[in-house]
Amino acid sequence: MNAWIQRLQFLLRLSVGLGLVAYFGQQGRPGLGVALALLAVFAHVWASLPLFAALAWVNRQPQGHGHGPGAWELLQAWWRELPALERVFSWRQPFAAQAFAQNLPLAASSDQPPPRRTGVLLVHGFCCNRGLWNGWMQRLQADGHPYLALTLEPAFGSIDAYADAIEAALRELTLASGGAPPVIVAHSMGGLAVRAWWRRHGSGAVPGATRVRRVLTLGTPHAGTWSAYMAAARNAHQMRYGSPWLAQLAAQEPADLGAQFDCYFSHCDQIVFPSSSALLPGSRAIEMTAVGHLGLVFAPRVLADLLQLLGEAPADAATTPAAHTAPTKKP
Repeated sequence: MNAWIQRLQFLLRLSVGLGLVAYFGQQGRPGLGVALALLAVFAHVWASLPLFAALAWVNRQPQGHGHGPGAWELLQAWWRELPALERVFSWRQPFAAQAFAQNLPLAASSDQPPPRRTGVLLVHGFCCNRGLWNGWMQRLQADGHPYLALTLEPAFGSIDAYADAIEAALRELTLASGGAPPVIVAHSMGGLAVRAWWRRHGSGAVPGATRVRRVLTLGTPHAGTWSAYMAAARNAHQMRYGSPWLAQLAAQEPADLGAQFDCYFSHCDQIVFPSSSALLPGSRAIEMTAVGHLGLVFAPRVLADLLQLLGEAPADAATTPAAHTAPTKKP
């Protein structure tokens, strides 16, 4: 269903564009038709430009993390976001969401479990699906790392509804990884879905801190975001800056939860702002410069950090994952 929604959105943009070209072509004004078609087909690109411009004011005084974004940084972030938007919303998610299968090694026999190797659970954000991670899946598959990428359904339901799917995926991935606790990589709303999983499943007889090696969140609105007011969906309401759902979630979490998280954020993130809202208290904050919201997924630094972590020996189930160290700011 998620991919079908995105196909319809893409085809609607394309149909409007072709209709404008045809109409104004018949009126003897093909140039105007092409110009209006480009505005319609790439409306999401132009609509994001005012958001980037607003960040110069919204993030002008970051709370203890670097400096406010300059005009050049914002322009770079917007320009880099353009190919990312088209790659994700015009191809990967609507048409190539199943291009890469899950990579779950099988046991050699019923008596011999799969080799112990850290797996990766990939969790997308709002209005996305597993196709977001195609580049990551391709690299993880080539390197032989077990992985599982979810598509969260329903697309516009409560974030709490995703907790059970994450639980089932973690169980399956851990089994296929020889019992090694997986790393979770979550973009945007996906990080909140992981926290919703932690609240429901992470405080039982086997705590979440021993079942997950590390959680990497990319542009997750841990404290909410003002941009969520632009959508009417239930999960968008939950992501609004300072929402009651977020306050309740934080109140029901262990005080040291942030120690399990690496939070990648950017002062040029046009979806999650203010930028400080992308940080979970107690987490390791990693600033990415001149990078937009989707750009965090395509930033080489983030994947490189994950591969470095996967190259380290898998931790035992009783070992806290907080021992991993990583640089805190992109040069």
